[in-house]
Amino acid sequence: MCFSATASFGASAALALIGSVSMKNSDSAGLKTLSSIPLLLSIQQFTEGIIWLSLTNPEYSDLKNISTVVFLIFAELIWPIFLPVSMLVIENSSIRRKILRILLIFGIIQALYIGYGMIFYPVDAAVSGSHIKYQLDFPGANHWTAGIFYILATGLSPFISGNKRISLIGIIIICSYIFTRLLYADYIISVWCFFAALISIVVLYVVSDLKKHPYKQAAFAKPSP
Repeated sequence: MCFSATASFGASAALALIGSVSMKNSDSAGLKTLSSIPLLLSIQQFTEGIIWLSLTNPEYSDLKNISTVVFLIFAELIWPIFLPVSMLVIENSSIRRKILRILLIFGIIQALYIGYGMIFYPVDAAVSGSHIKYQLDFPGANHWTAGIFYILATGLSPFISGNKRISLIGIIIICSYIFTRLLYADYIISVWCFFAALISIVVLYVVSDLKKHPYKQAAFAKPSP
């Protein structure tokens, strides 16, 4: 998250709380997968808090490289795969599942490309103003076209779900990406992850709603003929 180590650690604590409540309200394996999103975001934000410390306090400088790599693994590799998967495991419509599998393939391709770049090219993080700027120095990494498969996998998947409330996740992802791309292009990984953390609130809302009204879950999870 942009701003400071304190902000990142505070966000991590809040996300962990939201994730714990979501997991408690989940009564199926599929919903538990969806409910784990806030917990994963919590780990990601905690990691960025460590990056802040490593960049602003010499005594933590040894943690910079490992924390940067871990954060980028979450931000760039896990989410384009995990978000389509989290939609897929709660969807029983055969048509929707086919579409989600295609989006998952896009996410896997994106993750493999970024993963290859992280292995064979240097990555770095530096404080710039009140933000962290992540530097990915491999071909095409910093061009806007490099994120097309990422957006397809993460932003479009929620709209495919049979539960229309989940589409709010896609709205947040796409709108926050456009906002960040236009105003914070140099810090898009850090700033966008901050806005994307808002999806945790939607996850808690969806899971809590399904627990109160289990017939809704049956409606969107009913197997197609």
